[in-house]
Amino acid sequence: MNKYFKIATILYLTLMGIVLGAGLFAGVVVAPVTFHTEVWLQSEVLSQYQEGIVMTENFVRLSYLIDILLASIFLYEGYKYKKFERDRLTQIAVFFVIATGLLFGHYYLPDIVAMQLAGEEMTQTSVFVNTHKGSEINFKIFSLALLVLMIRNMQKACK
Repeated sequence: MNKYFKIATILYLTLMGIVLGAGLFAGVVVAPVTFHTEVWLQSEVLSQYQEGIVMTENFVRLSYLIDILLASIFLYEGYKYKKFERDRLTQIAVFFVIATGLLFGHYYLPDIVAMQLAGEEMTQTSVFVNTHKGSEINFKIFSLALLVLMIRNMQKACK
């Protein structure tokens, strides 16, 4: 592995770790705090609808980072594929990361934002609930596939 590719690999692994950590932090820490502001503020200052808008903004900003990651995955893994440095598990993980990352940022989030802009009543419909649940499942698949891809690349880098 040449010097520049080694540096690219380190940056690539770091970016994957940052995105995985940010996604897990948003889901495990930020969401529970955001959706229970009454516990922290001692009164109900924000409605669940307003808390949802705040949380959505967190995920919209996270989606920018995910888009940067997807571009880097496409370039890095595409280069490795062209060099015949590939394996089936990595290819499957790449497919799932790219597919679910694009779905999250360019399908689910725009729909959720549009429904929130339509008003609080819209966020209480089964369409919104199902879309939100779909985005949660999608993000869990994204995180798992990203973890697999990260581990595979660490294994290859440590050879």
